[in-house]
Amino acid sequence: MSFRISTHALDPGRLKDQLSADAAGACACFEGWVRNHNDSKSVRALEYEAHEGLAVKEGEKILAEAIEKFDLHAAAAEHRAGTLEIGDCAVWVGVSSSHRDAAFSACRYIIDELKSRLPIWKKEYYADGHSGWINCVTGQPTAPE
Repeated sequence: MSFRISTHALDPGRLKDQLSADAAGACACFEGWVRNHNDSKSVRALEYEAHEGLAVKEGEKILAEAIEKFDLHAAAAEHRAGTLEIGDCAVWVGVSSSHRDAAFSACRYIIDELKSRLPIWKKEYYADGHSGWINCVTGQPTAPE
């Protein structure tokens, strides 16, 4: 079980290697990628900021909850911090279990909990030169930097 914040590109193959277990009959993984749009705005890049200490502590707690709740053999997740380009992997979640239903359900549980509980903030940079923090405050994007 491991949760990490990384300032480097995520390597899904390396991350998936952590999940192997002889008793496992299923593996489910989720990759969240940076897309080129949001709310009808053209996005050119993202920036993630994280309170690493709190994020890792809460991320480990979420993985432990999932292992117990879904009877998993292994669980791992990693989230990027820093500036990401379109197509970059921003978050990766993977689990192994004896059965596929538990693996799918656990993977969904983990990503949903990470997104709602971790102190990680996302800023979008738009093609029109504006930028804005997403789901942090209400209001309009900030002026170009």
